[in-house]
Amino acid sequence: MNLNLFWDRHRNQDFSMFSTPHLIALSIVALCCLLLYGSRFALRTHSGLRRSVRLLLALLLIACEGGLHVWYVSQDIWSRSSSLPLELCGITLLLSVIMLLTRSRLLYSFLYFAGIGGAFIALLTPNLVYPFPHFRFLLFFIAHGSIILASLYMTWIEGYKPAWRSLFFTMLCLNVIAACVYAADMLLDSNYMFLAHKPSTFSVLDYFGPYPYYLLVEEAFAFVIFLLMFLFFFKLPELYASRRGRRGWTSMR
Repeated sequence: MNLNLFWDRHRNQDFSMFSTPHLIALSIVALCCLLLYGSRFALRTHSGLRRSVRLLLALLLIACEGGLHVWYVSQDIWSRSSSLPLELCGITLLLSVIMLLTRSRLLYSFLYFAGIGGAFIALLTPNLVYPFPHFRFLLFFIAHGSIILASLYMTWIEGYKPAWRSLFFTMLCLNVIAACVYAADMLLDSNYMFLAHKPSTFSVLDYFGPYPYYLLVEEAFAFVIFLLMFLFFFKLPELYASRRGRRGWTSMR
């Protein structure tokens, strides 16, 4: 492999959304999620293996964040206006590490929605310019896939579940985080969380109107996504199981 294609900040071509490498990367992330789900019973019954997977995910997330800063420094482009972990996925990555190490239910109630939802949208519409096989391409999909896997691990293996209050708690936390990041943007003359303007690459924000209206639409969009995540993966299955149980009890009588 040409080292420049893998590591150098200069590139001959840009990342292409829904290209073959993008689709393969998405498929690998989906496969990892399926493997985690398929091994949930084995992991639940083996505490040592469960702990190893949890720590492995935490170390992978730490390595991704550390590797990103190593790359910034090696290319002499580290900057406080663009390199700090103040994007939503950077914040949820660090919080996912703490959640995995402490098994915090409070962090889970936030990360199930903000971590999975934010990383999923990022994977579909990456704010990425480096194509495969560049280091930044690989790091992007590993980091965002691991954010999703961290919360799925806590759900499928540790048995954590969000509640209605988790949904509103997440929205409150996101607004508090956005306010803090906006203050940082003003101080650093930066655009973390795209609070000053839209990203230069294509994103879902392109459909949400001009600044600053897209911020309001983005918040409504996030709430709808989080609500669907809660209804489809928790409330509707619970309702179906409850009705099925009642029918079974009635037939036995």
